[in-house]
Amino acid sequence: MMATHSIQYGDTSIEYDLSFAERRTLKISVHPDLHVTVTAPVDATLDKIASIVRRRAKWILRQQRELELYLPHTPPREYVSGETHRYLGRQYRLKVVTTEGDEGVKLDRGYLFVWVADRTDTIRIKSLVDDWYLKQARRVFDERFAVILPRFERQNLSEYSLRIRELKSSWGTCTEAGTITLNLKLMQVSKSSIDYVIAHELCHLIEHNHTKRFYSLLDHVMPDWRDRRIVLNAHEFS
Repeated sequence: MMATHSIQYGDTSIEYDLSFAERRTLKISVHPDLHVTVTAPVDATLDKIASIVRRRAKWILRQQRELELYLPHTPPREYVSGETHRYLGRQYRLKVVTTEGDEGVKLDRGYLFVWVADRTDTIRIKSLVDDWYLKQARRVFDERFAVILPRFERQNLSEYSLRIRELKSSWGTCTEAGTITLNLKLMQVSKSSIDYVIAHELCHLIEHNHTKRFYSLLDHVMPDWRDRRIVLNAHEFS
């Protein structure tokens, strides 16, 4: 039986599914859908396991970024059981379930479950999924801003407001009035990529154009932003 655990590596939280087996050493695997599994000896303690995972964190993140470039493109949505949907860089299989009770959406072990009164009502299923993504976006974006903002503590940021929209051709925008808009479709990519977009837009609060000063500031707050941009730009606006 697997249980989900996590460790903190710098600004990044790494989740992994842990199981135990009759083996002498701990095995860490990064799978094509980017999720991490750990198989540990039966006598290993949780603290010891977390310590080893933390030591391998740099390798895990590198593997995830490389694999992220090769995630299969997601075809147009039909909102029927069996199709795949992305959430924070991983692929989930949609499973539509008929219910006479409350309708809703939930992620559970590789599946995106949707409970709906009529499983043939794809318009309703899409509405439920869209509402769920928006709810998750509000939570995740607030969480990622809290992680990135401390990097700007010496930059005298101006006040800003956050909007979430579906944008057709950009991952994020920032107006001179201080309105940052993040594309709802960022919920399809990893937190690392979301962090890059947030850092990029926060830099625009200080320098509105892509000047040398802008890129110098971005280099300062996120030295690996170029690698993150490559991974992000490999994604389609699906």
